[in-house]
Amino acid sequence: MISRPKTMSAAVAALASAALLLSGCATTDANASASSETRTVQSEVKEVVMPAEPRKALGMYTTDLDMLITLGIPLASQQPIRDSGYKGFPYFFDQKALEGITPFTNYPEFNFEAILKAQPDVILNGLGYDKELDGKLSDIAPTYTFNGFDGSDWRTKFKTVAEGFGKTAQYQAWMDKYQAKVDDVKKRLAAAGKDNLVVGPVDYYEDQVSVSCYGTPCLVIKDLGLKISPLADGEGSKLSAEQLEQLKGIDVAITTEVPEKDGANPDAFAPLAGNKLWTSLPFVANKEIHTYDLEMIYGSPSGQYALLEKIEKALLP
Repeated sequence: MISRPKTMSAAVAALASAALLLSGCATTDANASASSETRTVQSEVKEVVMPAEPRKALGMYTTDLDMLITLGIPLASQQPIRDSGYKGFPYFFDQKALEGITPFTNYPEFNFEAILKAQPDVILNGLGYDKELDGKLSDIAPTYTFNGFDGSDWRTKFKTVAEGFGKTAQYQAWMDKYQAKVDDVKKRLAAAGKDNLVVGPVDYYEDQVSVSCYGTPCLVIKDLGLKISPLADGEGSKLSAEQLEQLKGIDVAITTEVPEKDGANPDAFAPLAGNKLWTSLPFVANKEIHTYDLEMIYGSPSGQYALLEKIEKALLP
């Protein structure tokens, strides 16, 4: 999912020092008093001394930004988005919380200059798989780092982040909201006789159909008590055009939708239109392929809730 970033240049490091000096000169006595109140927490990589009440937090990736929004933490004036056709923040984020916030592309190449320009007072960095990144970001602002892409349930990480920022009540409020929605959908699925469906997270890439539990889809499917295609077990399955009959046990397929540069969302399975093994599959013949935005897959509060709503709409139209 993530490519290796470019290193931070010496020029950017120098700019960081200059910005800190300038911001220090401009700080009022009141702000200085407020900024002197700190909390010391343990991230996955080090002890972090950060503002007790951040006023300009920055999320290193969009999932981090969504966590900050959900926890009610004030944001810096610029925040990251990814490229791959995205021009703004994910539509399912709290748009009111993003009013007046300027997006900048920060994936797949990290934009340290834009991060510096945002002048954050704390950074939430969920890209802890990159062992060097925490140190570079800490040169700009106190940085709380965790690995949000290690294959574990992102909600466990979210809880730890909430505890670190002193926002456990906000975390629990989201969990309660999500669980209430899950309970409602489960009840309606049972009433409709659809609580025994087999769902498959299916994608098509490089001439192969893949079935995988990467990211949030299988978390939602399991929460709803539905069955997951066994092809998604472990590392998942990659099938050639001659192996597609193995997908016949899937009742409903869900697949990622990746926008192109012009904003269009092409049909990823169009190359299989002439394949009889594909067109004879029940979920293909019954038009039970349902798309969801790529950004929903990467474990964040709004992303998982939006994916839950997508699956709800697919199964209970």
